[in-house]
Formats: sequence, C-alpha cells, structure tokens
Amino acid sequence: MKVADRVAALPAYLFARIEQKIEELQNSGVDVISLGIGDPDRPTPPHIVQALKEQADNSENHRYPTSVGLLAFRQAVADWYRGRFGVDLDPRSEVVTLIGSKEGIGHIAFCYLNPGDIALIPDPGYPVYGIGSALAGAENYVLPLTPERHFLPDFGAIPADIARRAKLLWLNYPNNPTGATADLEFFQSAVSFARSYDLIICHDAPYTEVTFDGYVAPSFLQAEGAKEVGIEFHSLSKTYNMTGWRLGWAAGNPEIARTLGSFKSNLDSGAFQAVQYAGIAALEGPQDCIREMRQVYQQRRDIVIEGLRGLGWQVDPPRATIYVWVPVPPGYTSLEFAELVLEKAGVVITQGIGYGAYGEGFFRISLTIPTERLIEAFRRLKEAFGAFVFD
Repeated sequence: MKVADRVAALPAYLFARIEQKIEELQNSGVDVISLGIGDPDRPTPPHIVQALKEQADNSENHRYPTSVGLLAFRQAVADWYRGRFGVDLDPRSEVVTLIGSKEGIGHIAFCYLNPGDIALIPDPGYPVYGIGSALAGAENYVLPLTPERHFLPDFGAIPADIARRAKLLWLNYPNNPTGATADLEFFQSAVSFARSYDLIICHDAPYTEVTFDGYVAPSFLQAEGAKEVGIEFHSLSKTYNMTGWRLGWAAGNPEIARTLGSFKSNLDSGAFQAVQYAGIAALEGPQDCIREMRQVYQQRRDIVIEGLRGLGWQVDPPRATIYVWVPVPPGYTSLEFAELVLEKAGVVITQGIGYGAYGEGFFRISLTIPTERLIEAFRRLKEAFGAFVFD
C-alpha cells in the first residue's frame, strides 16, 4: 500500500536508534535516566486543576466549542500580553486559540505556502517548522544558528532571490534547543527584513517565562510594526506545567489570525472549553507558581553547569529555557556520543543532529527531571568518564 508522497518525504526519525538502545538496556534491568525530553516533571498548579474540575462538571462545556476559542480565554490572553509585555491585542480579531501551539505551528504553513514557495527555517530548531512547510509542498531554506552569532540568524546572508520567494520566516527565542535569547533590536531587524520582502514572521515563544538570573524575555510583538508582518505562537505548557492539556494561542496580525482560524475550522472543533477555563485560571490567577518554577529550573541548570565543568567542559549558563546546549567532545558525532553516554552511564542525552544539520557537534540536556535524578546522572557520568579533554 503506497503512502502519499508528502508522507514518504518526511525525514527519518533520528531518535530511533537511541530509543531501541534504551529499550534494550531497560529490558536488561538498567535504571536509565533520561535527560532528553523537554516535558516538565512538576505538576500543574492546584488552582488550575481545580478550575478544570469545576468546569468539567458544567454540561454547557460538553458541547462543541468554537474553533477560534472562547472569547473569555482570548480576552485573558490579551490581558496577559498587556500586563506582561505592554502589547495591546484585540481578543476578537488578533488572538486565536490553539490545541497546543504545535498544532498551529504545523497548520500555518498550509495557510500561506504553495508548492515552489520557500520557508526560512532556523537550524538547529524545532523540527515541526520545517515539517509543516514540507507537508504543504514548499521548500525549506536553512538559516544557520551558530555559536559565533550567538545562535541568531544572519538576515544579510540570505540571497535576495531566496528572500523574494520566501513566504514564512520562523524565529524562536528564547530558543529550543540552544537556550539562546534575543533582544528587541534583533526583533526590530527581523521586522525590517520582513517588510523588505513581504513575508510573514512566525515567532514561537513558549519559553518567555522560563528565565533565570533576573533576565526578562521580550515578545516579538513588542517590536515596532511587528503586528503588521507577523504572529506569535505561545503556550501554557512550559509556563504552567500544562504540556498534556494541549492549550495555546497565536496572536498578532488580524488577517493571519483570521486565516489560521478559518483553516482550523475545517480540520478541528476547537479546544475543550473546560480546559480553556483552566487556561483563564492560569493566566489570571496567582503567579507564584512561575517564580517557583524558575527557582527549580535555575537550581537544576546550576547543577548541570557545575557537573559539565567537572567533566571538562567550559560552558556558560543559559539565561532561559529548560535546556542546556553543549558541544560534544572531539572525535565524536552527536549520535555516537549519545550512544556512548547511554551505554557507559545509562544516561540519555539528545543528539544535536536531531534538530538539523547545524545541530551536529552538540547535544542537549533537559532540566525536566527531579533534582535528585539529575545529581545521580552526573555522578554516573563522572564515574564512567572522569573528564574529557578539549583542545
């Protein structure tokens, strides 16, 4: 049975070998510690859970929701943007509710890309950016994110003929997987580039609240003219430990929001209303949980940095996200090193090649694991390897 060409063309699953080795080790009785997945291990705050319980009992929420989401939820999003970033949004026309931001990230490509069009994709980056455009029949042009440029793309290096064919530009700061951050000056340059070539900026911003050392991440929508050229995807997943709840939004340009909402109305029936009311409770309720979340992740980040330095790395602590992006030791590919760490220490790290060609030479550590397990992971690494030599 032949599958559609668009599915056959999807990239190979680069984590399959590691997953097979994990299963083999677990079957042989090894206690495997995973530093791979970026899924918060802490529970959703109680007041949010309580809101869901109460609204789930309301039979009015058992019917089909609207595709663009409850106006009350979109109003909560707009109020949050005004309070957090000083950005004014019309909840009726400039916010659309998503079943998790990943859904909207994948679908926006179908709204604007035709075969022969180009999407500008950061590399390394979240794989869904490129997969969405490939499924829509478009071409991907890679924007290298390198340490030399602090993992920011160089708009001036994009050939003019490529930029003229481009319809979407993906950005993501604070960044997964590198942990890099961007300032408003960078976002302003992105807006200028988009205006020059009449393209849409899609900014993926789920980590703006996961910040450390007093750093405050900006929104792309704070840049002058941002709403004229783009839209920002956001999520409750990382801020409020709600990854499994599947609730997010896209906000910004009203025409883009309307188009995405129209596309969604033909494919899904919206997010469960009880979950949207829980989202309102998250955005409007007490925010102490965010401060506590930052403290936990910062403590874990510091454990990771100290552990890496004890193993021979000279790494700077990231100011945001739940990840630490680390160069592999000389003589290894990222996959070879991930396999070695798993075999010798029973610890899972994520190979950088899984995030694109420019991810080769790096690996990612996630902070979403109980602190005592993180400490145990680095004890094992020290026992297995001592220290690595870097020229």
